[in-house]
Amino acid sequence: MKKILGIILMLLFAVSCNNQKIYSDYDISFSRSGGLAPSYENLFIKNNKAFYSFEGKEKKVRKTFKVSDAEIKNLNEVLSKNNFRQIQEDHKKMYDHITTSINIKKGVNEGSKNDGSAIMPDYENNWRNIVTAFQEIINKKIKN
Repeated sequence: MKKILGIILMLLFAVSCNNQKIYSDYDISFSRSGGLAPSYENLFIKNNKAFYSFEGKEKKVRKTFKVSDAEIKNLNEVLSKNNFRQIQEDHKKMYDHITTSINIKKGVNEGSKNDGSAIMPDYENNWRNIVTAFQEIINKKIKN
């Protein structure tokens, strides 16, 4: 009996550790969270596999899908064209604000940016273009 219980506990542990892998093993991530009525939206891309989750507004969505090479290439082009690595974050305090974070772990656009404290005015348009590119992928793959 103890042996069976031990095997079950090991299995549960292994499964729970593997579930967290989604949140740390990615090449590209896009997340939005916060607000007065908090919501949490995540898009993680590893190679051509993507995991999307949304929780808020009395909705819960979890979906895994494929992202084409062309879509990844387009995303990288938008990041490069809008100088993702040079975008400067402001440091003023903002409360009850939905924060968008983008993390790129490989490639020429490697870096991490978020608008939790806003984006400097000279870079707002660049940031908006990048966020729109991610939103287009989400809309195309999830919202249809």
